Amino acid sequence: MYKKISNLIKKIFQDYYEVAVAISASSIILLAIILDKFMYLQACPMCILTRYVFGLIAVSAIVGIFLKSKLIGGLLMALSSLIGLFVSSRQIYIQNMSIEQIAELSGCGMPFHTQVEYFGLIDAINNTLAGGPSCAEDGWRFVFNFAEWGFIFFSIFFISTIFKHRKVLKI
Repeated sequence: MYKKISNLIKKIFQDYYEVAVAISASSIILLAIILDKFMYLQACPMCILTRYVFGLIAVSAIVGIFLKSKLIGGLLMALSSLIGLFVSSRQIYIQNMSIEQIAELSGCGMPFHTQVEYFGLIDAINNTLAGGPSCAEDGWRFVFNFAEWGFIFFSIFFISTIFKHRKVLKI
């Protein structure tokens, strides 16, 4: 049984890596939306930004499939994963600040889509990354919170992409 599962994982990793990444990143977004709806959770702007980065990883994987270029697909997925690591590590940092430090933060005041409408995409991302009290809430937790789970998944995507494309990326 172990050998069959091991062979299946190797086969998927070798032949269908980009498809697996696209499906898993999309599934993470879907799970977050389902948890928001059924557990009545309110996602902060940084959580929404994290979902967009998971979407960027899925799109990067799909681009890698259609372009048939391992170099471009690998670079896009690695870069997207690094962006996700930055965003989730920033949220983890904000969640571990003292109450006095959190009170000094000015970002995360409006929902992310509202910030995009009023300030434009770049300023909305900058405001969101500045953090705020809503981004500092720990929220729902299953062993880890959302930001910590995001960091784990972004790390897995980054390491597996580098491992998968190490010959193409010349690493």
